[in-house]
Amino acid sequence: MNAFNRILSIILLLALLVLAIVVAWNPVQTIAVVQQTLGNVATFLGGLATSRIWLYTLARVGLAIAALVLLLPLIWAEVRPRRVKAANLQMASGSKATVSTESVSRRLSWHIDQLADVVSVTPSVLPRGKSVDVALEVETSPEIDVPMKTEEIIAVTREVLSERMGLQVGKVSVNIRHAPYQD
Repeated sequence: MNAFNRILSIILLLALLVLAIVVAWNPVQTIAVVQQTLGNVATFLGGLATSRIWLYTLARVGLAIAALVLLLPLIWAEVRPRRVKAANLQMASGSKATVSTESVSRRLSWHIDQLADVVSVTPSVLPRGKSVDVALEVETSPEIDVPMKTEEIIAVTREVLSERMGLQVGKVSVNIRHAPYQD
């Protein structure tokens, strides 16, 4: 929904920008054109309302239904309550507990950042039922052994999630970027 909102906002802002430039460039002519156009539309609708009342009524009902079908889902998508992203913990006693995905991300970031040759890490945690999937964006020094470092990062991730946090680990994906060589 965020991408759709951004696209819609950009389109509306660009249309407002063009409208503002046109009004600023020729304010009197722009108002005259808008006034004439609205007069023509009013004349057309008045004639349609008297000559073909069924078509006029059908068009009004169709416009109202189209507005409801298009706009109500968008409004609902904006105002509906958002679920807090949380992962379920494995509790031996049968109790229930959750931890926020933000907390999991912070903890993973701290532990992986402690590894040698890791410059920075950005984890994305996605709860999937009883497990969590993790995608890691890791920046490392350029001279590392990539397969060995990847295995080390995955091992630390699994250890932190399962042993220290009590979470079931789903998929773990690691995307390694090398920092630039220093001259």
